[in-house]
Amino acid sequence: MATAVLTDPERTAVQAYLRLLHTVRAAFDGPAAAGPRPAVVPPTVLAEAERALAGAGLAGNEEEFFRLVGSWCPEG
Repeated sequence: MATAVLTDPERTAVQAYLRLLHTVRAAFDGPAAAGPRPAVVPPTVLAEAERALAGAGLAGNEEEFFRLVGSWCPEG
C-alpha cells in the first residue's frame, strides 16, 4: 500500500488522532478494576485532536480523515 503524502496540518491531525487512540487503548488495556471502567479521555488529548482536525479543514469530514489515517498509518 502506498503511503500518502500529507500536508503539515493533515499530518498533525493524524498524529493527534493516533495519540487519542493510543490513550483510549491504554485505558482499556490496563489491569482489570473491581467494577466497570469509565471511559475517560483526558480533555487535553481530545481538545488537541479537535484543534488539529479543524486546522486541517477535516472537522466534519470523517470519511476523508479516515482515508488519510488508513493510507498513512494502516495499522492505526
